[in-house]
Amino acid sequence: MKKFFYLLIIITPTLAAAQSSNQVQLANEYYINGELDKARDIYEKLSGNPQYIQQIHNNYLSILLTIADYKAAEKHLKKARKYYPANVYYQIDEGLLYQTIGEEEKAENVYNETIDRAKENKYLIRTAAQYFVSKQLTPYALKSYLVGRKSDKDKTSYALELANTYRILDQKTQMIEEYLLFASIRPNNLRYVKNILQNILQKEEDIQNFRDILIEKIQKQPNEKIYPELLIWVSLQQNDFHGAYIQARAVDKKYKTNGNRVMDIGNIALENKAYNDAIEIFTYVTDNYPNTGNYISARRQIIKSREEKVKNDFPIEKQAIRELTYDYKQLILDIGVNTQTIEALRSKALLHAFYLDELDSAINILNEIIRAPRINLALKAKSKLDLGDIYLLTNDPWESTLLYSQVEKSNKDSPIGYSAKLKNAKLNYYQGNFELAKSHLDILKLATTREIANDAMSLSLLIQDNTVLDSSDFVMKEFASIELLLFQNKKDSALIKFESMLKKYPGHSLTDEIYWKMAKINLELGNFENSLLELQAILSSYPSDILGDDAMFLLAEIYEEYLYDEERAMELYKDFLITYPGSVYVAESRKRFRKLRGDNIN
Repeated sequence: MKKFFYLLIIITPTLAAAQSSNQVQLANEYYINGELDKARDIYEKLSGNPQYIQQIHNNYLSILLTIADYKAAEKHLKKARKYYPANVYYQIDEGLLYQTIGEEEKAENVYNETIDRAKENKYLIRTAAQYFVSKQLTPYALKSYLVGRKSDKDKTSYALELANTYRILDQKTQMIEEYLLFASIRPNNLRYVKNILQNILQKEEDIQNFRDILIEKIQKQPNEKIYPELLIWVSLQQNDFHGAYIQARAVDKKYKTNGNRVMDIGNIALENKAYNDAIEIFTYVTDNYPNTGNYISARRQIIKSREEKVKNDFPIEKQAIRELTYDYKQLILDIGVNTQTIEALRSKALLHAFYLDELDSAINILNEIIRAPRINLALKAKSKLDLGDIYLLTNDPWESTLLYSQVEKSNKDSPIGYSAKLKNAKLNYYQGNFELAKSHLDILKLATTREIANDAMSLSLLIQDNTVLDSSDFVMKEFASIELLLFQNKKDSALIKFESMLKKYPGHSLTDEIYWKMAKINLELGNFENSLLELQAILSSYPSDILGDDAMFLLAEIYEEYLYDEERAMELYKDFLITYPGSVYVAESRKRFRKLRGDNIN
């Protein structure tokens, strides 16, 4: 009997606790289902026991505020604070209650008291600040961090938290200051700060403000490395390559890095088609670092920059191409054939083949590269692909596919192997073997390089869209054969044949593609007015098709860069932004429009 009595003493509280726990669960279900009266009755009974306050607090308080029972809410909060005096949530909730009933002064006193109590405890400061933010009381979150920083007597405390808080408050100058402080004390997080700022600083005035802050920081703290790096970075974000170069030049001089940073900027400028900037930057390296490892690379890059500039300035001047081959030859004579100059030898071969129609010279050079001992295997593979391309120029597709297949087999599952497969697919396309071409292209759609995957997707869609209703494929075969002429640089012949197709097959699904090809050919031949007419034909009849935005952007570009009609170009860029807001050209169109309008975009 005595044992049973002791057992009853042990079991009874356990059963009571289990029953109360079930009551909490039941009340929560009522709350979720919107049965607030039932939920409130249970919560009210449970609120008398301190051990359930934390489990029921949020839902119970929410119900009391919803039904405007402010006295019960105040009673509950007083009880919660009594039993859990260190819980900042309950303190802030009390302030929220006072704010709800219009007692602003009481609310402010509670918030300030909460912050003051927490100021020496980093965990409590962060907890309080985060809760303030969640309740749309962000100014008090800011105050929490600032009071915590003052209490720490450390001007770097809570830098990241303050930056994020200023960001919410849209106080961008203070936000930038704190992100810079965070980056200076933790340089390893510089990339993180760049990513954050890249997303935030979208407006020109914000970017300019950031530049001004950085310049002031550099003047005041000349030995802090992150500020010059960030100034270079923000200049590059604006495509201000010259500004980035000036800053990189100072960095190289200060840290004696032999032009490394300047070379980086030059390569970025070249990638972004800022050819004049790239030439100036690489020339600076050759002039100032003649006895360093960067000298040969810079000389090579000067010629490459000039080459890209010549090839993208229509119509292309043959004499300018000839001068480039002389420059490559002189570079190789001065330095010799080595791992740094053999790429220049390859570039020289391609100029002979595709611009000067000197195929024998090109073939000899490429074979020389392929046979060279200890050659970089990737460069050897690229040279084989180039040789395959040249055999296409000589109408020897068998030799072409042999070389493409060799490279593909030797470089499986690599970018150069995918490139070889793409060339084989295009060769089959030129020959009208569309099914075989598509089988290659379907594999390449999953290629690891975005450029190759995109090219494969575009060609696959072109074949699919223009053969599905044409069982004989004869129109598509004719189009593909003309594309081979284009590859062979026979632009005049291709133009005549495209014009013939427009007359023979009016209204065919390839019509917009034909106009687009003709527009590009006429642009490259310098027939700008004809190019405009063909682009206008696309915009008149196919404005919503896939080439609509391409046509309108190129139209504006021709007016700006070749006809020097800035007013018309500005109108077109403005119309483009309205007509094609989702186009990949939107950012560039906006930039060009602002530049033509006279905005200071750097």
